[in-house]
Amino acid sequence: MRTLFASLSALLITACATGTPPETNLPPDTPADTKTTALDEASHLWLEEVEGEAALAWVTAQNDRTLAELQADPRYSAYESSALEVLNSSERIPYGAVRDGYVYNFWQDETHVRGLWRRTPLAGYAADVPEWETILDVDKLAAEEGANWVYKGADCRRPDEGSEWRCLVSLSDGGKDAVIIREFSLATKSFVDGGFVTTEAKQGLAWAGTDTLLIATDWGAGTLTQSGYPFIVKRWQRGTPVGQAEELIRGKETDVGVWPMAVRLEDGRVLQGAVQAETFFTSKYFWFPEGETEAVQWPLPPKVSMNGIYKGQFLFTTEQDWSPEGQGSFKAGDLLAFDLEMFLENRTLPPLTLAFRPSETQAVNGVAIAKGAALLSINENVAGKVLRIEPSEAGWTTSPVNLPGTGQVGITFSDSQETTVFLNYEDFLTPDSLLNYDVTTGDVTRLKSLPAKFDAEGLKVEQFFATSKDGTKVPYFIVHKADMPLDGSTPTLLYGYGGFQVSYGPTYSPVTGRLWLEQGGAYVLANIRGGGEFGPNWHQAGLKQKRQVIYDDFIAVGEDLVSRGITSPEHLGIMGGSNGGLLMGVMLNQRPDLWNAVVVQVPLLDMLRYHLLLAGASWVDEYGSPDVPEERAFLETISPYQNFDASKPYPTPFFVTSTKDDRVHPGHARKMAKRFEEAGLPFYYFENMDGGHAAAADQTARAKRSALEYTYLSRQLFPKPAEE
Repeated sequence: MRTLFASLSALLITACATGTPPETNLPPDTPADTKTTALDEASHLWLEEVEGEAALAWVTAQNDRTLAELQADPRYSAYESSALEVLNSSERIPYGAVRDGYVYNFWQDETHVRGLWRRTPLAGYAADVPEWETILDVDKLAAEEGANWVYKGADCRRPDEGSEWRCLVSLSDGGKDAVIIREFSLATKSFVDGGFVTTEAKQGLAWAGTDTLLIATDWGAGTLTQSGYPFIVKRWQRGTPVGQAEELIRGKETDVGVWPMAVRLEDGRVLQGAVQAETFFTSKYFWFPEGETEAVQWPLPPKVSMNGIYKGQFLFTTEQDWSPEGQGSFKAGDLLAFDLEMFLENRTLPPLTLAFRPSETQAVNGVAIAKGAALLSINENVAGKVLRIEPSEAGWTTSPVNLPGTGQVGITFSDSQETTVFLNYEDFLTPDSLLNYDVTTGDVTRLKSLPAKFDAEGLKVEQFFATSKDGTKVPYFIVHKADMPLDGSTPTLLYGYGGFQVSYGPTYSPVTGRLWLEQGGAYVLANIRGGGEFGPNWHQAGLKQKRQVIYDDFIAVGEDLVSRGITSPEHLGIMGGSNGGLLMGVMLNQRPDLWNAVVVQVPLLDMLRYHLLLAGASWVDEYGSPDVPEERAFLETISPYQNFDASKPYPTPFFVTSTKDDRVHPGHARKMAKRFEEAGLPFYYFENMDGGHAAAADQTARAKRSALEYTYLSRQLFPKPAEE
């Protein structure tokens, strides 16, 4: 169930500097200070035609120009080789899921570019070189079918007595969010002849039984929301055409989407249901009682995260202050519980218990349920902790799980039917370790750990707090050389996201380590508002018209780095993707003087049309709607595309996107880059023809993109070599 809701969140939520500037298409007498908001924006709509001939010709020309310059830099080749070495290294932890004594893992390397889905016995998993058995070779499948398959995961059903493990394997054309889904047998290691198969769509399926699926997909004209997701859930029986599936619930076109939900109880029963996401952050959850025609709504607040079932208690986190009638008041971020059987019997909200209340410096990440244990993952001052929680007559108790340090910890696997729990620990300078948590003893043992992938000698990590415009203290981490001079000369890369309650903590990045830290650069992670580092309120402080605080936070971190003497605008660069790409676009306009490099990855940039492009309509609860006058008025003040001003002292930016991104439209990056081209201002642009929202479908493409980005950053931020 935890995996189900993580998947739903993922669905509902990535001119050369020294060359001759391109020719401008503006009239020669256009004043230099003319803002492009005065231009006819319709003249750029052709760039929104993803596969349009003219659009792709423009993309190809920009790619060729950018690649010619950056790949000619003497640093590029070494950067690409170094990135590819660590990305394709066999010295990676093969994370996996446990099913009946086997660990299942998906693996990519230089030989298996698209990847292998494989398994090994749990008993031998801890060995340095486990004996892997291939389940599905995606490279071979793609070659046999002449398809551009990218593996997008598998949803496997634990068999009833007398049946076998069956999985729903998702395959994407080039990395898009839209997938086809095929039924797969783990026993025969092959797709099931005559099994469940869907056509390509942004869709969701859930096992309701051995021969029954719940499915939400594109049912034809008028069955998708404005965000491009399904809003009708049906029950599909094996051996019948999907067109004959029985409709169970129908949402609205204005919903973000409606998705199937199957909750497996501790005794093996499955509750069939659905989640209706009315907005990105508010949902209604429904249960379809067996033999009944009316759905029953779960008694939960609109903003909630369902966490699982443990010892008969249904656990959930409320993302809003909540005062259910007769039960007192609860705070946003509280972990609550109630007796599930009592709800199923009475169909009303049972008495609630408070399982955990985070402090002001904490945030609940989620709960992982294993056979015999429930583990609570939290942040404390942006560092990860894990607590074991237990219900009792006196209330819930917590006890800490021992971890190697104060970095980031993730619960990488747990299942209510398995006693195995895997944890992952890492920090900026410590490579990943896979830990095994013993449910019986509470002991933590190291199963696997990675060797260092970059030279961390002489590096240190510090956490500072910048003061934002409204007085809020904003934390940030900095990784730097211990003997860094405080004279403003250090090339510094500042990364930020700031949205959708997504938290970023101390993680080990071999690519950043090799291509940036080893070269003498400093790396900074800004934990600005909009994220989830301090719980729901840290996120909600920057919603809609309040969003300027997010940008003020990021500017404050940049200014703090300069005031401390760590760096200077000449040597300060910034990077962000998706929502972070919007952040980069805003920073280009609001403080072009504060940075000398801006990497704008898979961005939103036209905030007056974003809701009309691909999944954009699903994000109006985060950004506000251009169709609501007061919300549009604010968006007009921040939208990077509309606020482009050719007279500003822009640094040379680097726009990165993907033709196959069917979440954030590549038209955003294309149109903003076109602004720079028309103004005769230098810029770099690279659009990967595959890769989806990740802008890379395989490790080779990831290495190339990283090498391009860090070559650009080095050219912009490191001192220029003296001329011979």
